[in-house]
Amino acid sequence: MNINIDIEKLVLEGMSISPSQARLLQAEVESELAKLLANKGLPDNLLSGGVVPGGEIQLKPGINSTQMGQQIAQEIVIKILGKKS
Repeated sequence: MNINIDIEKLVLEGMSISPSQARLLQAEVESELAKLLANKGLPDNLLSGGVVPGGEIQLKPGINSTQMGQQIAQEIVIKILGKKS
């Protein structure tokens, strides 16, 4: 099964991030999302497409870009599945 994800916008308020850091963060989010969704799958209502509602994520202080990407992806998966897992 192929899963295509389009993140329209990721806003990082109050953070100073360089273009190279932004690319690294994007890669981390995509990598973690792919891993999590491969393990957990998609709910039936999203198998043929759909929209996952946006929201605010409170990032843990002092984390690096890898941890930040993982946390963002985990929060997105919670929204996709509709619950914490």
